[in-house]
Amino acid sequence: MWTDNETERDFLNFSGIAATVAEVIRQAQPAPVSVGVSGAWGVGKSSLIKLIKNELSIAQSTPRGMLATANAYVFVEFNAWLYQGYDDARAALLDTVASTLAKEADARKKGTEKAWEFVERVNLLRLAKMASSAAAVIAAAHPVIALAATLVGSATKVVEAAGVQSDATKKEKGEGVPTHEDSERLLRPKKAESPPKEIQALRDTFEEALQAMEVTLIVLIDDLDRCLPETAVSTLEAIRLLLFLPHTAFVIAADEAMIKHAVRRHFEGVEDALVTNYFDKLIQVPIRVPQLGVQEVRAYLMMLFIDDSTLDETQKEELRQKICAQLGRSWQGKRVDLAFVKSLGIELPTGLVGRLDTADRLAPIMARASGISGNPRLIKRFLNAISIRLSLARSQGVGVDESVLTKMILFERCGNAKAYEELIRSVSQSDAGHPVLIQKWETDARSGSKPELPANWDPTFTTEWLRLDPPLGDRDLRGVLYVGREYAPLLLPEDRLSSTSLDLLNALLTHPEVAASLKDQVKQMPPPELAICMDKILDKARLEQEWGVPPILDACILIAGVDTTQAARLAAFLKERPGSQIKASIVPKIGDYDWARPVLQGWSSDTAVGAPVKSGIKLRGADGNIAVK
Repeated sequence: MWTDNETERDFLNFSGIAATVAEVIRQAQPAPVSVGVSGAWGVGKSSLIKLIKNELSIAQSTPRGMLATANAYVFVEFNAWLYQGYDDARAALLDTVASTLAKEADARKKGTEKAWEFVERVNLLRLAKMASSAAAVIAAAHPVIALAATLVGSATKVVEAAGVQSDATKKEKGEGVPTHEDSERLLRPKKAESPPKEIQALRDTFEEALQAMEVTLIVLIDDLDRCLPETAVSTLEAIRLLLFLPHTAFVIAADEAMIKHAVRRHFEGVEDALVTNYFDKLIQVPIRVPQLGVQEVRAYLMMLFIDDSTLDETQKEELRQKICAQLGRSWQGKRVDLAFVKSLGIELPTGLVGRLDTADRLAPIMARASGISGNPRLIKRFLNAISIRLSLARSQGVGVDESVLTKMILFERCGNAKAYEELIRSVSQSDAGHPVLIQKWETDARSGSKPELPANWDPTFTTEWLRLDPPLGDRDLRGVLYVGREYAPLLLPEDRLSSTSLDLLNALLTHPEVAASLKDQVKQMPPPELAICMDKILDKARLEQEWGVPPILDACILIAGVDTTQAARLAAFLKERPGSQIKASIVPKIGDYDWARPVLQGWSSDTAVGAPVKSGIKLRGADGNIAVK
């Protein structure tokens, strides 16, 4: 299995880009600089951020044109997506910067007073917002003393969260535990100033802290494009507070189109030109992550397979470096392929050679097919899907050939959905499990002729897919479909559906979010076929690990609404889900259905079910209806 985490090991030949960004930052200092790393979801922005940090960390002891200075940079890594729904992103970013500076100042024993002054100003801004939010509490006649205690307690928590202590705290406690006096110090009245002056004072203190510490602050912002518009814009506004001050560098990784969408949503009615200007004023140096071509996809696949092999770490790293170096010469016509890897003088295990050969053959189609388009994250997901299904096959004693499985998953992910349904139907209708439909096309394509394909079958993708080894026309694919039945149902002769019912089932499995629009058609299905459909839908539903409102739930609810027997099955299925998987959003989704009442009652007494779920159930009342106070 391959994790979807960012890495400091370069599998995409991005080191050159990272080195360029690091050089831009080094040359710009002490002047401020902001770099935007843009690219679509999954192209490697997070990994590029890690590589940029690594480049700066390695070279920071000898900045170009300057006397060597150890620890010249202080890094702040901030992921706004992690705070979404738990904290205000703007305050969270300022807190993170402030607490990092305070820790560094304490460790370096330099600039401590200024760093702590910056911490205080950030915390005062947060407390001012809390006090503003508490106005409703005051209006409701809650005791003023209780409110003051809340603010003091909150200030103490802010100090604790910073993970640093003032000199006064250290002297009094000797253990680094924040004191009541520290909280009071944060609430100490300051001379009243207008908001613009307060903001300028915050910026001035921040700049003075960096000067006193003699460091450059590198702020690395990631996953901004995963956030809701309010969170994304809130983070950008926080960046703007600290932007363009000496000895700072901001590196912001985000899909530029998504950020512009967030700005447009947040500032409703604003013109597109102003949206572009807003983003461009934040970003001085735009860098776009390059899309992978055939050579890069082949190299990436090979390095993933090498990393998952039995070679020792030294051999893996040697191969990685040589493959990246060869990629850097691809513009000269140099190729990264199986022959090149074999020429590097490292004895490759037999199993690895087979997988590298697979990479050789898959790369062209994975680079061009719309379902993957050379996206590194999608490539990993594709490989993980193969790994998971092979594990399922082994655990259930199903004989599955890896190369056959790989080819079928490739069509499943990249081919036309209607064409894939027709392919599955062809297998289901064959007593031997052969895809009779493609036999002639496969023969034509592999002989160099152009197969005559129906309208649903993308001719470019399908022809290239048909030519891939191994040929499938005379293979029994029932085992392959069985381990992949969460994506398409495997219907045995004894439970075959009518063509109409099969189309409906495929639609519910592929696009369950449109289930409501199929209600009238599903009502026409006979009960035995409804039962088969529910079997297949629940098979897919069992793969869900969180039960809020996954799309497959819509398909389940539709079948349950048509047949009371299937409603009872759905209720039993939901009651069997682990309590830790149940989320509060499912309560209003199912709360109005009679079949759901025993489910909600069961969750109410289940100790593993979270408090938000139980609160939602209680709010609706014992009869499932919303309680009226």
